This record gives sequence, C-alpha cells and structure tokens, in this order.
Amino acid sequence: MKPGTRLKSTVCETEVMVIRVGNGAFECGGAPMVDERLAERGAPNPAFSEGTKIGKRYVDVEGGAELLCVKAGQGSLSSGLVALHVKDAKPLPSSD
Repeated sequence: MKPGTRLKSTVCETEVMVIRVGNGAFECGGAPMVDERLAERGAPNPAFSEGTKIGKRYVDVEGGAELLCVKAGQGSLSSGLVALHVKDAKPLPSSD
C-alpha cells in the first residue's frame, strides 16, 4: 500500500484515501478495508460504529498513519485494534 491508495469499507459506505501508511492494515467498523467494494456487506462491529465524517483526516498518533475520509459512513476507522482519531486543525497565528 502507498499514499494515494483509495480504500473502501466492507461494512458501510466509508471510503478513504491513504495519506501516510503507518504500521498496519486499516479497518472500518471492525472489518478490513479493501481496494474494491464487495457485493455483499457485513454489519459493523458495535464497538467500531461511531461513524466517519467526509473531509476529515484520521490519524494514528503512535503509528504515524493518516487517512482522509472521501465518503462518510457508519463504521469508525482503526489500525488493528487502535482507533484512529480526527486530526486537530493547526491554530492560525495571531494577527496583532
């Protein structure tokens, strides 16, 4: 996998673009993400069903992974068992 790769969830509508690869395989809703959407979808794991928001960057602080959500869905993103968190915006400099 390399930066720019698009991944799709197998349990919901979520689609992401890989910005930084990090240490592991990515999951959505507790199921592995794939390059091509499957015809049959499973159900998201309730522990990983907080949802994703379009346009937000999700990061794994420890592993260095970063994903950009290009299509929102019901499953939440993780790298292995580590949940990915929304990346905070950088504060703008003061205009004194």
